[in-house]
Amino acid sequence: MPISKGICVNKNWAVWFTGLPGCGKSTIADGLLKLLQGEGLNPMLLRLDDRRKLYVSDPQYTHEERIKVYNLFVQDAISIMNSGRCVILDATGHELCFRKEAREGIEFFAEVHLCCPVNMAIKREAGRQQGLVMAGLYEKALERQKTGKCFKELGEVIGIDVKFETDPDAECIIETEDKNPAEVLEAVDMCLKKWRNLNGIC
Repeated sequence: MPISKGICVNKNWAVWFTGLPGCGKSTIADGLLKLLQGEGLNPMLLRLDDRRKLYVSDPQYTHEERIKVYNLFVQDAISIMNSGRCVILDATGHELCFRKEAREGIEFFAEVHLCCPVNMAIKREAGRQQGLVMAGLYEKALERQKTGKCFKELGEVIGIDVKFETDPDAECIIETEDKNPAEVLEAVDMCLKKWRNLNGIC
């Protein structure tokens, strides 16, 4: 229940950035972290790409594995909040149940959905360098779909092999197709400030 207008309470909260791979989650999550630090806050950025191999040593990106990984991811976020910090989560979480688990376990929770068409996500992701996440993710998934070619460690790719499940009740739904990163970050910041004010949290 929202707290009375004008009262600001220091309560720990979590913000989950979700959307297709390549939609800009990590860029905007990094930007929000800097903005909040500039406000004197000290949130922790929890990025699933950084943590996946802590949860499973040899990721296969199967449905069953993702259930386990997201459960552990949410539990990590709750543990961090219990230690006294707010959390920014950066993870696709394509099944709505993954985000609902976080929503049910966290009193002050906001979902930020960065919306972009699959073709734009493919274009953005094409520039990704090999690292924690496979480079050329969409390109390989499309080739596999067309030719049957197998790629080692390429599991189901969101937006190609499996659908992204949207939540029409997400606190922030930001259309990114016609915005540059600075404009997206500004829209996210404004939306989250309204959400924090509504709930009376600092």
